[in-house]
Amino acid sequence: MALSREEREKFLAEPHIGALSVAEHDDRAPLTVPIWYQYSPGGELWIHTPPRSRKARAIEAAGRFSLMVQRTTPTVRYVSVEGPVTGTAPASHERSWEMAARYLEPEKVAGFVEFERSQLGEHIAIFLRPEHWISADLGPF
Repeated sequence: MALSREEREKFLAEPHIGALSVAEHDDRAPLTVPIWYQYSPGGELWIHTPPRSRKARAIEAAGRFSLMVQRTTPTVRYVSVEGPVTGTAPASHERSWEMAARYLEPEKVAGFVEFERSQLGEHIAIFLRPEHWISADLGPF
């Protein structure tokens, strides 16, 4: 059964690992990678990535991407969004902290933010406006 707008936005706002897909080459399937993301109901979705990463280059060329999230308990549920990139911004300490706090235990956030800064290098935030939605709750199995 398809989810209501409120249900799908609330589900997308939960801290799932996303599967990001973006067209990269005409002769291949889309590039699909796992990624952390941030979303608040009614707003834009954003991701963090190095500006010269494969996915960032593909997103820049395509101008859009999709993200799918799912769970298997207590019911099988998924939400997929696709839409245009609305902008990019340099990474900030605040955005890094917000993203890490979404996915990690509180005592691990500072360490991850420092690791990201010192070991992973420059990052950017890429913003997507959800334009097309697919969602379902298939019930318990």
